[in-house]
Amino acid sequence: MSDVPSSAEASASSGVAQATSDGFARRSLLRRLMDVVALPSSRGNLQDRAIAGDLLLEILLESDVAARELCARRLQEMSQAPKRLLRFLALDAPHVAQIILADNRAFDDADLCHIVEHGGTPHRVSVAQRRDIGPAVASAIAASGDAVAMKALLENSQSKLSDRSVELMVGASRNAPALPPLLINREEVRPAHALAMFWWSAHIERKQILLRFSAERTLLIDMCADIFRYASSDIDPVVRKALQVIERRQRDRTAIDRSAHDGLEAAIQAAAANGMNAETMADISALSGIKATTGERIFQDIGGEGVAVLCKATGLKRPFLRDLWIALRRPVDDADFGRVSEVYETIAVAKAQTVLRYWNWSLSSAFAPEALISGDEDGEDAGFARELRMIDAARPKTAYGR
Repeated sequence: MSDVPSSAEASASSGVAQATSDGFARRSLLRRLMDVVALPSSRGNLQDRAIAGDLLLEILLESDVAARELCARRLQEMSQAPKRLLRFLALDAPHVAQIILADNRAFDDADLCHIVEHGGTPHRVSVAQRRDIGPAVASAIAASGDAVAMKALLENSQSKLSDRSVELMVGASRNAPALPPLLINREEVRPAHALAMFWWSAHIERKQILLRFSAERTLLIDMCADIFRYASSDIDPVVRKALQVIERRQRDRTAIDRSAHDGLEAAIQAAAANGMNAETMADISALSGIKATTGERIFQDIGGEGVAVLCKATGLKRPFLRDLWIALRRPVDDADFGRVSEVYETIAVAKAQTVLRYWNWSLSSAFAPEALISGDEDGEDAGFARELRMIDAARPKTAYGR
């Protein structure tokens, strides 16, 4: 018998070699393993599917993106597929990851947090758009600092935000103008968050914040009425600062004794005539019952809505809003003054007082209590000043002496 292969054998051998070179065996095995992994729980046991998943993952590591996309489409609704395999696909190329992340119910919060931490913006956006986003995953997305993913999270009405995630996104919103309009419409946002975010929000959002998140403090005043009777002689600084937010009276009558003017109105008229300087600003702030740092923030703010809040909260009549605007060397015949005048007309006195007192109490404590750590009694002043520096570094300001 001859050892020379026949032409048929040679042809068959050549065909096997060609099939092997074309990856036929790999593709076939890939499909078989996907079939096993995708079997329902009623067919095949968990161990077989787990082994198949390990083998499939090894093959995918050496396969092209088309093979991985094919696998993602095959498993996109298979919630019982091996977790390691699903996590691998969820961190693949963005279009592959989106397939597996869109609808697969297999991922728990730990898996999604892992993907948020180790993926890129497209992966985080795909996670943020899922229907079942809970507080833990929301916190992970917020902690990533990815403004695009945070925007997708806020646009997802079915997502549930933790208080920590809101705090982080409020902080990130300084440098992400797309976030404030979305944040103020979320039910998880509290006045503390919104009133802090006010300073770097656009005009439309500022008006929404003042209308939605201000309060008249009626309940607080009624519940704490008996404390006011004896708190005047109490030296406890914590009580004193808290009651400054709650009490009805806004102006500090004792500041008149330290002022060169007979009252707040006279101080504003003098500033309109002579211009605003640091000393005048401090005097008006004191007469208004607020700290100098709070007054500085209001008077240097480029938007000007804070000026309307101050005037309404202190009971100033409309002409004194104009005088204060002139004192800041800002034109009264432009759209900015018209917008600020509208805020003045819209907000109620009690609500304006709440906003002004909240700012004065401590803007930074509104969403970052750790910024208030200080060894002295006026620790919140230091925290407020730090917050002002952070805001001022993020956006230009209008000098009061221009």
